Amino acid sequence: MEKFSVFCVPAGVLRANSYLVTADGASAVLIDCGGEEPLREAERRGLAVEAVLLTHGHFDHIGGCAAAQARGIRVGCARAETETVAAQPAFTAQFGLTVAPFTPDFTFGDGDTLSFAGLSFRVVATPGHTEGGVCFLCGDALFTGDTLFAGSVGRTDFPGGSAGKLRQSLQKLFALAEDCTVYPGHDEATTLAYERKYNPFAK
Repeated sequence: MEKFSVFCVPAGVLRANSYLVTADGASAVLIDCGGEEPLREAERRGLAVEAVLLTHGHFDHIGGCAAAQARGIRVGCARAETETVAAQPAFTAQFGLTVAPFTPDFTFGDGDTLSFAGLSFRVVATPGHTEGGVCFLCGDALFTGDTLFAGSVGRTDFPGGSAGKLRQSLQKLFALAEDCTVYPGHDEATTLAYERKYNPFAK
């Protein structure tokens, strides 16, 4: 089992969770980048971020991606999520918000293994909150974005959302053999075992 540390950094206007994951205390992977806060936290900790991996493309999870690219950090998202990423500047403008546009440097799909900073992340496609939403499994850590929360799940009323697909995605997560710590896109961490037993959407 890989040994690593996870640092949660709330970021952006909605304080969405971004996660710095490091195995050696020198290099790191950033899961989601809602603003520049996790980039500054990485610098404070002396961590060189090798890549940003996006769980999905909503503005509150990608707000710092352009700034990451300006620092030379590559940003990746699911192939099915590139349209969502591209739509965010116009989408957020409806609410008087802004998000700097960017183009992902690489894409990935369900079942792919991504290796950065001495760590391996397995991509688990979990559409429902968005069409191309994914979770990342790294050792005993599961980064769920806005698919699964402590005691709840992500909303499905935004463009590309589907309650039916979300239900299927949740069953896919609950069927994982690993007993993982769940690091969601909002609120506190939980465990997959606890959510299997008590999350009302697990029924």
